Amino acid sequence: MSVSEDRIPVIVGVGQYNDHPEIPTEGMDSLGLMVEALRIAERDAGGGDWLTVADGVLVVDQISFPQLGDLSGPVAEGIGASPKVCRKTKYPMGDSPCRLLNEAANMIGSGECNVVVVTGGEALRTASARAKAAAEESNVMRRTVGKAPPNFRQKFGLSAPVDVYPLYENAGRHSYGQTLEEGQRESGEIWSRFSEVAAKEDGAWIRDAKTVDQIITPTEQNRPISFPYTKFMVANSAVNQGAGFIVTSLAEAKKRGIAEERLVYVGQGANANEPGDFLKRDDYTHSSSMTKTLTRALELNGLKTEDLDHVELYSCFPCVPKMARRVIDWPVDKPATVFGGLTFGGGPIANYMSHAIVCMVEKLRESGTYGMLFANGGFATNNHTIVIGRDPELAKHFPQDFDFQAEADAERGPVPELDETYVGPGEIETYTVHYKRDGSPRFGVVVGRTPDGATRFLAKIPAEDTAGIAFLTDGKVDPIGLKGEAVSMDGDDVMHWKMT
Repeated sequence: MSVSEDRIPVIVGVGQYNDHPEIPTEGMDSLGLMVEALRIAERDAGGGDWLTVADGVLVVDQISFPQLGDLSGPVAEGIGASPKVCRKTKYPMGDSPCRLLNEAANMIGSGECNVVVVTGGEALRTASARAKAAAEESNVMRRTVGKAPPNFRQKFGLSAPVDVYPLYENAGRHSYGQTLEEGQRESGEIWSRFSEVAAKEDGAWIRDAKTVDQIITPTEQNRPISFPYTKFMVANSAVNQGAGFIVTSLAEAKKRGIAEERLVYVGQGANANEPGDFLKRDDYTHSSSMTKTLTRALELNGLKTEDLDHVELYSCFPCVPKMARRVIDWPVDKPATVFGGLTFGGGPIANYMSHAIVCMVEKLRESGTYGMLFANGGFATNNHTIVIGRDPELAKHFPQDFDFQAEADAERGPVPELDETYVGPGEIETYTVHYKRDGSPRFGVVVGRTPDGATRFLAKIPAEDTAGIAFLTDGKVDPIGLKGEAVSMDGDDVMHWKMT
């Protein structure tokens, strides 16, 4: 296929930066991290004026410093650019960096831009320290302000990703035919390899290799979070990290004398999402949108799993790379990361995959031809997969339409109705247990289906029901599929689960 070199997108520079100030309150803000990461990327591209001539500036939205607002303009100003395309993502979602890489490649492939820079950064460690210091120094009496009553999901503690992903974990383990011990062992094996990769990666936040048992065994340092996850299994957002990369055309790279061995070509990507409401999913054993983006990315680039030299399978919680690796048949004994995962590499909210892109580029410059990057965001909601590599053929198909939502929707199963007031018999579809900081249970949550499977409901198991909590967590039986009933309890406005 003959394509003009000024329409072939390549990555020429990558950079990431960790800010570890001795005094956390004196750390950089997210804007500073983004600009610094791009300056490092410019040096990686051989210096020159890559940043000042950038005609595209794309930024991953951040949450650390909301008072800074839309940072795309300040980033452009910080690097001395006057771009014709300058914007941030609508929300801080984990798929954002891969999506922006795909959009940058489209800008190059269409001729809209000649140099596009992509960056993101989070400084939650510094933001949290400053907020804590401000609260401690204030002598102003604060009055209690009334809050809106919790919605149905919040009444069951299902308000953050760490509360919801265990629903996929427990349902997935059952569908794989695993015991609790086997499922936890797989999580530990994947996460242990993540920690080993992070231990050798200069850009990782935690460079401390952990054994399988250290990851899966609850201890004072590794407290349970939401069953069956411990602290060492969940994303670490208490970081100050920024990352960025520079995308341009092959013609521009050659014009500036970038050596061929430094170039990484951008392949095609695929995007699809699940319904935003996690209680309106078809089930919790798979994700049709995840499956579609992974398989389509391989097909679009003419690849099979055995062609991939390196992969980055998003790793906010173990259920995600577990599902993804089964889609592409990636062995459990091969690392599913080049950066170290969101626990050890670091979990800067939506910008993790920018660090993965940086590391994938560096890895491909050292060895191999093809690398796959799979990103996930929200409540297992947003999915984007893209391939990059040392093969010029990858980059000859831009611009491309990466929206495969219709195909994913067509493969989704029937979605049960949600009944928020259901009382009656049912069986367990999936479940979790929320824990306090001291490791004791707050309460358990059962996601149930009515006997005909057509209706979904929620029910609680209170902490005082020690037998009920043990039933969910001790691994003696697999709770999923077992029968019981949702019952109304005096003094509580939600239904409770009772085994039958």
